[in-house]
Amino acid sequence: MVFDAIDKQLIQLLQTNSKQTNKALARQLNLSVTAVYERIKKLENQGVLSHYVALVNKDKIQKEFVAYCHIKLEKHSQEFVVKFEREVAKLNEVMECYHISGDYDYLLKVLVKDMRAFREFMVNKLTNISHIGSTHSMFVINEVKHSTVIPV
Repeated sequence: MVFDAIDKQLIQLLQTNSKQTNKALARQLNLSVTAVYERIKKLENQGVLSHYVALVNKDKIQKEFVAYCHIKLEKHSQEFVVKFEREVAKLNEVMECYHISGDYDYLLKVLVKDMRAFREFMVNKLTNISHIGSTHSMFVINEVKHSTVIPV
């Protein structure tokens, strides 16, 4: 998909703060409010803009313990893959799940309150999913950079 300079700037502005009014965006882009509205609608219709969300400070809601879990399945049959993906998608603690290449099959980003909550998650939820061969977990010591902005 090809974007002109104004589309790119609009996407950047919306990623930085999607609560801006069309009037505020129009002022920054030197466009009319109608032109901004039409560009946003076009980007939504094309699927470029898909959701508008509020980003929550995980420390303020006591979910500051971040772990990354590598998962290796026992077998790579379609049945095992589909079942694992369906089950892991139900776990609220899992923020992200990726099917990856390399030594492991999946990478999960898990948010919980603390180490005790992580152990509870591992013992009572994650390892209850059948066909997991092994897991390997790493814990975040310090968040150096976290961005939701995708450069265009």
